[in-house]
Amino acid sequence: MIIETTAYARAGLIGNPSDGYYGKTISLIVRNFGAKVTLYQTPELEIVPNVRDRSFFDSMESLVQDVNLHGYYGGVRLIKATIKKFSDYCNQNGIRLEKKNFTIRYQSNIPRQVGLAGSSAIITAALRALMAYYQVDIPKPIQANLILSVETEELGISAGLQDRVIQVYEGLIFMDFSQEIMEQQGYGRYEPLDPGLLPPLYMAYRTDLSEYSGVFHDNIRQRFNAGEKKVVEAMKFFAQKAEEAKECLLKGEREKLGPLMNANFDKRKEIYTISPQNLRMVEMARECGASAKFSGSGGCIIGTYEDEKVYHKLKERLKEINVEVFKPIIIGG
Repeated sequence: MIIETTAYARAGLIGNPSDGYYGKTISLIVRNFGAKVTLYQTPELEIVPNVRDRSFFDSMESLVQDVNLHGYYGGVRLIKATIKKFSDYCNQNGIRLEKKNFTIRYQSNIPRQVGLAGSSAIITAALRALMAYYQVDIPKPIQANLILSVETEELGISAGLQDRVIQVYEGLIFMDFSQEIMEQQGYGRYEPLDPGLLPPLYMAYRTDLSEYSGVFHDNIRQRFNAGEKKVVEAMKFFAQKAEEAKECLLKGEREKLGPLMNANFDKRKEIYTISPQNLRMVEMARECGASAKFSGSGGCIIGTYEDEKVYHKLKERLKEINVEVFKPIIIGG
């Protein structure tokens, strides 16, 4: 039996990055890119390295190019940590796993280091494959928590629940991470929304490299935990924009979404240091008549546009600064 599972890239539509700070967000799946895991029974347990995990190079220049493209860490550590956490979960919940080994391999076309949640997509796909192989059913909210723990507890990566929730649930989801809800049940309140309510959306990502998200979040966490008023108030602001966006969509007032997304990014600039390249990407998109905000930690933006004329202008202008523009595919079919 060969098991194949896929998890897709994601975009934070609005409210991010408040998901790790008792906030609220709306996120959507991006089926244009995905991570695929293949698992099948074998005599021994083996994790097959991907091209991103290679350790042999023709030259020093080849090694440097590989690091520039893929960073220092591939996907093997993600798979290994997922297997461990899955085993821990089953042991803690009295789930006896059949004594059988497997070979697992992955592939991904999600652009790296641009805030499209490529790492959590690999973990999500791997967890789905393990659940199918051992016939273990884990509730979706717990799946998201488990995926987050792979990164935060096993690998020491700073992350929030938003990415893992949307990659588990897929579609378009409103998420409420209010402190009372989180402390009461251990996860947020997740409300599916109809993607048909959305106005036309575009996304655009840098084809060079952006910030590593683990570094990106560190200082804000310290400032939030210290109770810095500016940061605490900004997280409340992001959450409020997510609430307003949900109400606008449900009322059919989708033209109001763009300004709310712009406000989300403008507030972000007040507490984060934005690199000149990423700031220019947002500014150029707005000069074309579109709204624009980060879809994640930086390197990729998402926004609304009025018509195809604006969309084509976006593609032409942003190409000048090595930015690829596309329309996100949110639902399957």
